[in-house]
Amino acid sequence: MSTPQPDAPRTFGDHATPDEVLHARTGTEVSPEDLVLAAGRDITPRNLEWAKRKLAEEGPAALDKLLP
Repeated sequence: MSTPQPDAPRTFGDHATPDEVLHARTGTEVSPEDLVLAAGRDITPRNLEWAKRKLAEEGPAALDKLLP
């Protein structure tokens, strides 16, 4: 199996998804657990408290800031 060369022409399906069509949320509620996991942290009482404060201050946008 060969790997594509950087200067080789790209074929359909062989490209990155544009940022404007990526979505971080599905329109559902954002939980503190979601925020902790998106930040790459372990779910611990301390991290859950951090996430609750962050959600109270920024709302669901807190998750959007962590994900593309």
